[in-house]
Amino acid sequence: MARNKWVLKKKVAELFGYSESAVDHKRKDGTWPEGRVWRKAPDGRIFYNVEEIDKWVESLPLRA
Repeated sequence: MARNKWVLKKKVAELFGYSESAVDHKRKDGTWPEGRVWRKAPDGRIFYNVEEIDKWVESLPLRA
């Protein structure tokens, strides 16, 4: 069964095991960039790209 590319916050929390407030935090602090990981739909609702979150999970941590 294929999953949707763009989903609402509740589904992101369910799929990745984050609380809804953690999802909000990652969006607001820039961890998940607008346009790639999340975007506002024409009706103003915020959708998240699960394919891009998968890529973020699989990425190497940034090194200082």
